[in-house]
Amino acid sequence: MPVEGVRRPAWAEISRSAIAHNVATLASMLGETKLCAVVKANGYGHGAPLAAKAALAAGADSLAVAIVDEGIELRGAGVSAPILLLAEIPPETVPDALSHSLTLTVGSLAGAHHAVEVAARLGGLHRVHVKVDTGMHRMGVDPAEVDDVVDVLLAEPTIDFEGLYTHFSVADSPDVDQRAFTEHQIQVFFDTRARLAARGVVPRVVHAANSAGALGYPEARLSMARVGLALYGYLPDPWLAGALERTGAVLEPALTLRAHVVAVRRLAAGERPSYGRRRALAGPATIATVPFGYADGYPRRLFEAGAQVLLKGKRYPLAGTVTMDQILIDCGDDEVAVGDEVVLLGRQGDEFISAEEWAQRASTITWEILCGIGARVPRVFAD
Repeated sequence: MPVEGVRRPAWAEISRSAIAHNVATLASMLGETKLCAVVKANGYGHGAPLAAKAALAAGADSLAVAIVDEGIELRGAGVSAPILLLAEIPPETVPDALSHSLTLTVGSLAGAHHAVEVAARLGGLHRVHVKVDTGMHRMGVDPAEVDDVVDVLLAEPTIDFEGLYTHFSVADSPDVDQRAFTEHQIQVFFDTRARLAARGVVPRVVHAANSAGALGYPEARLSMARVGLALYGYLPDPWLAGALERTGAVLEPALTLRAHVVAVRRLAAGERPSYGRRRALAGPATIATVPFGYADGYPRRLFEAGAQVLLKGKRYPLAGTVTMDQILIDCGDDEVAVGDEVVLLGRQGDEFISAEEWAQRASTITWEILCGIGARVPRVFAD
């Protein structure tokens, strides 16, 4: 297991009230559609058990993860809610998944046979969802082969064919052609569902919408929506704010990265702090060392991109290259002391640094920023 830096003055603060607010906001928008909280990748960097329990306490109906180990971790943390595996898993891991009451995704005919074989051996009743590939082309059953897969599952009494779903590839894009492709995916999925219904096969849970789909495509909300990024307070793309603005609601980022200054020194103009000596100080400056580096999820490229941190409610730039365990802050002529609190992501005073800001500076996406927060950074509830 990774070691958490609990003896180090750097931590991630997770707001239970922000997650609860986001669940309530999204649930209100979804109406009768059930909310599945996606907590894979360590809860998008927020800590999976923390995020899962906060979401369920706020009214989420179920959870979703990517791999068996993530589901087992949640069961070990005392989570009893339904947990959907969002991909077809290797055959050798199916017994572990079913013995921990994880809901399987079947994405192939071979996967259906593996699920049936293990379920029959274990006995009981085991939930399965079939994933249909409507255009993402990453994993899933071709629409033309869905009937064959479903027949295999329906023939086994230990299988509960509970769900049918698909996944959108460009639902976050405002581009006209991409929106047309998402509509195409929706129609392919609807046609597949209708074909099954015509033969009397009607799964209890039908889902297609991720966060972007839930916000931007009301017709795709169906009986359940899988909400990931929005659960943690971020929009997949700014254009999707419209769905919330119509109700006057906003999402609240749930994560704040905090640290304490651990060293302070005064340097002369021309000095070049950190590895590579990449930038000379324009004038005399007070330099503060903060114990958070790229091994903790602070992207190295943020130095050249002009990233800033918050100290005493004010923005300050980095003074040199991001190192594995630390960053250096150029505080100019302002007073700073060991123990002063620094906010790397989040709010301090009237200033706010978002994961979206990091993503824009680092030429990446918000998901990667949040998921990149290192395992050695402790996650603690802020409220």
